[in-house]
Amino acid sequence: MAYRGGIGCTLGDPVVQFKIVSADPAGRARCGLLRTPHGEVATPAFMPVGTQATVKALTPRHLEEAGVEMILGNAYHLTVRPGIDIVRHAGGLHRFCGWDGPILTDSGGFQVFSLARLRHVTDEGVEFQSPLDGVTRFITPEKAMAIQNDLGADVIMAFDECVGYPCDRPRAEQAMRRTLRWASQCRRAHRRDEQALFGIVQGSVHSDLRRCCAEELVGMGFDGYAIGGVSVGEGPALMREAVEASEPHLPHDRPRYLMGVGTPLDLVTFVGLGVDLFDCVMPTRNARGACAFTSEGKVKLRNTRYRDDLRPLDPRCSCYTCSQFSRAYLRHLFMCREMLAGILVSLHNVSFYITLMRRCREAIRAGRYVEFARTFSEAQGATLAE
Repeated sequence: MAYRGGIGCTLGDPVVQFKIVSADPAGRARCGLLRTPHGEVATPAFMPVGTQATVKALTPRHLEEAGVEMILGNAYHLTVRPGIDIVRHAGGLHRFCGWDGPILTDSGGFQVFSLARLRHVTDEGVEFQSPLDGVTRFITPEKAMAIQNDLGADVIMAFDECVGYPCDRPRAEQAMRRTLRWASQCRRAHRRDEQALFGIVQGSVHSDLRRCCAEELVGMGFDGYAIGGVSVGEGPALMREAVEASEPHLPHDRPRYLMGVGTPLDLVTFVGLGVDLFDCVMPTRNARGACAFTSEGKVKLRNTRYRDDLRPLDPRCSCYTCSQFSRAYLRHLFMCREMLAGILVSLHNVSFYITLMRRCREAIRAGRYVEFARTFSEAQGATLAE
């Protein structure tokens, strides 16, 4: 059954499509294929974050060699600089940043949370004061759609109000109702059928609000659905409750995107709950802070124990960093404040996340995802929540 934007259309249509290709018989994990005008994405998938039209420290070629299929950009930050007119004049975000694969753009809804001291929210939209130059910009749902239509991403997000934790029920309900009104406005304002538009489930940690939001969004007929308002201070247990309160009410044949999550263990956990897409700054941010993710847990490279450790970061990893350099050398780079340090560990961390998603897909197709998730959590020194 076809919906506006193309999710669910028959193969061959020149629009975004999503198809479930395999499901784990013992749980909710599933493999899918997201087809876009700029290429295919095997799901579950992780999207490195390119807020400013770049994944920090990595070139598009780095990303391709790491196996990345889709990246994320941010409409609000690109509005502040360089300005949407420049990106439009360049031919859209793909040409501007030199990335030929699929792109998803966030609408700026997360900045309603992250820039709380520099914005004012009303039912009409959000007035942001730029932390760079103090200039104010008023973003409405219609403006958020116009910006993302100009950017030309393959998947774009409805404008929403994301609240942090803790959040009492009246405030959470106010934001959820506003998110639904804005979602309806975005639905009407969206102008490019080759772009898939996703609605975003809000409701903080209140399960009934999340169910209500999910059901009303589904009634609007979006091309995909995101679970937003998580990883905003609530902790792992409440984050899982928020996902479990949202996911069962989303259509089986539409992609599900968990926004801003997370650690490798988070990804394995939420793939098991039926999530298809993830994004997070953690791989590159941690890398710049000398922290590497490995098959045996975190490696904090400034630790003295790695001063003469000539082993690769992760003996199970085949990325360029692990095949060429030792922990001792990487520690040396960090201690000398060489920019190569962040580049090499960012490349490894992104490769680790992408490989983890591939292993998740392999386990789902083999019908052994529950076993895989348990083994992975044990190797990371943690226990998956029951």
